[in-house]
Formats: sequence, structure tokens, C-alpha cells
Amino acid sequence: MNSLINYLSCGALWLGLAVKAPDLLRHRHDPYLRAICAVLALAGLCFLLGAPPTVGAVNRLSGVPNLAAPLTYAAITGYCAASQVLVVHWRGGPRVRRTARRWTLAYAAVVLGIAVTFALGDAPVERRVDLDTYYATTPFIGQMILLYLLAHLTAVTVTTVSALRWARQVRGALRAGLTLLGAGALCGSGYSLAKLVAVSARWSGRDWSALDTAVSPVAAGLGALLIVVGVLVPLVTPRVSEWRRAARAYARLAPLERALDDLLVRRALRLPRPRFASPVTLLMWRRTSIHNALGHLDAYGDGDLYDRTRADTLAATGDPERAAAKAWAAVILDALRQEAAGRVPPPVPGTGRPPAPSPDPATLARIADVLAGAERAPAASAVPRRRTTAGTA
Repeated sequence: MNSLINYLSCGALWLGLAVKAPDLLRHRHDPYLRAICAVLALAGLCFLLGAPPTVGAVNRLSGVPNLAAPLTYAAITGYCAASQVLVVHWRGGPRVRRTARRWTLAYAAVVLGIAVTFALGDAPVERRVDLDTYYATTPFIGQMILLYLLAHLTAVTVTTVSALRWARQVRGALRAGLTLLGAGALCGSGYSLAKLVAVSARWSGRDWSALDTAVSPVAAGLGALLIVVGVLVPLVTPRVSEWRRAARAYARLAPLERALDDLLVRRALRLPRPRFASPVTLLMWRRTSIHNALGHLDAYGDGDLYDRTRADTLAATGDPERAAAKAWAAVILDALRQEAAGRVPPPVPGTGRPPAPSPDPATLARIADVLAGAERAPAASAVPRRRTTAGTA
């Protein structure tokens, strides 16, 4: 079970890293992005190295019993340093670099202390799961364990307080992300606290190793999940919102595209529909098809019809946007009838495009709203053969 939690946590964290990596490649000199990616990478490495199968593989390949322990503790300490650097960049201020450098040097000293105490100590019996409590009273090894646990507890405590305090000052996705990040760091503190309690019990002759082997991995796994979600929420939310707006706009334009469908098919004006496309791409595809059709209908535009319809609607509703949309809808439907009937555009001055700018995206949406309640233009065979005055655009 511990191995499953470790590997799932590692996968979640590195999935977040994969999502963030493209931004880092584009802005590789951004210290804030580097800190985020370092937190995700090192946190995932901690879970990978801490999984019992990985522990056994490292010990076996190195030939040193329990070498995986100081490596895991060094990764945890590196994660702590990255967390503190991230918090420093969040806070900002005139001394960001100096403060970040101090945290980095402090945790580098912890890593050095872990290496020295492991080299001075003696841990001949391999312990893949309960090394912290098994060697809690062993000279130097016990100090190594205490050193990394206190460093981890300090880091997650500072991260929790900073994230939750900042979350009270912001709104929206950033607030949600900070809250989740703070909650994840708080769960991470449960990891080090459970181990510290188990180690303290070992010092007094009690066996509370279940806290070390059962409680702390669950706390760490939950913390990792919350942290990766907290990091991703502010990054993903704007994109999801954009996709939602694009999907609504795409659906709203459907009546206008349906009205133009016969023309789009007969004249091969519609581009191939993109496969596995995002809503933004689909919206662009639909707008392109509509503009292609309207461009083909330009020669049939009836400026007089546009002006009359717009004036009548404006007088009835007092809404200039609705009046323009209704005028465009009338012009488009009339142009479709003229084109479908095979009429040649009349070479009369002023009968081209209506005296109005080409419809922008907002106007297209309003035209579609008008057409949502209108009947589709009849096909060529259904159009009377009598002569009409002018086409529309």
C-alpha cells in the first residue's frame, strides 16, 4: 500500500511538472517558474525514492545498506528549500534574492549534515519501511533522522502560513490554488509530525512505529495531491474559462451556419472540420466558414434592404445592436435566395455590400440569435423565378 501511495503521488506531482514545463521552457529565466517546477520535481522524487521497491533497488545496486535513506532525506530537504524559495518569490519585496539565497544555503547545510551523520553512523540492517523508528536511538543515524524531519516541518509550516495568509488577500482561482497549496503543506506537516512522535516514542522505549509506516505516508500522499492541484488550479482555470466561453460562442453561432449550410456545401466554402480540436479551434473554424460564405454573398448585398430593416427595427425596439443584427439577417437570407436561384448580381451602383462594417464576432452572434427563430432560406428549386431587385450580403 505504501508503494502504491508513493508512486501515485510521484505521478501526480510529475504530471503537474509536465503541465508546467512548457512555460518554463519559454521563460526559463523566471525564478518563480523555476521554483514551482523545482517543488514539483523534488516532491515527486521524494515519493519515488521513498517507495520500498525503490529503496531496495538503490540499496542493492549501491551495495550500501540503507543508502536510499540519506538520498531520500536529501531530496526531501531539497524540496523544503524549493518550497521556501517559492514562498519568498510569492511574498516579493526588495530582498527576494538575498532571502532565497539564505534559505538555499541553510538547506544545503542540512543536506551536508545528513551526508556527514550517515557516514559517521552505522546502519547495517536494511530497513525499507521503518528505518526512522528502527534507528531512532542509533548514534548519528538518529541525529540524521531528526535533522531532516525538523527541516521538513519548518518548511511546510512556513509554506502553510504564507499560502493561507496570502489566500485571504486575493480572489478567484489564485485564492483557490493558494488554499489548496496551504492545505497540502498542512497535510505534509502531518508526515513529519507523525514521524517525530514515533521517533520520540522510540526514545522512551515505546513502539509507535505504525505512525511511521502507516500514518505518515497517507499524510504525505494527500499533501502531494493537494499541492499539485493547488499549483495547477491558477494555471488551468483561465484556459478552462476560455474553452467554456468558446464552446458557448460556438454553439450560439450554429443557427447562422445552418442557414449558410447549403451554400457552404455547394460552393465548397467550408474548411475540413478539425479533429480532436479544442473549443477555441472549433470556434475559429465555424467563424471562418461563416465569413467565407458571407464573402461569397457580398455581390448580392442589398443596401436598401439593410437600411430599411435596420430603421424599422430601431424604431420598434430602440436597440441599435439588435436592429443591425436583424438587418444583417434579412440581407443574408435575401442574398441566399438570390444566389441559390442562380441570379446574376445586378450591376447597379450601391447594391453591393450593405453600408455597414463587416460583422464582428459579437455581431455574428447576434445575427445567429435572430436567425435562431427564422426559417432557413429555401433551396434553389423552391425559389420563385420572378426577378427581384437586389441581393444581400
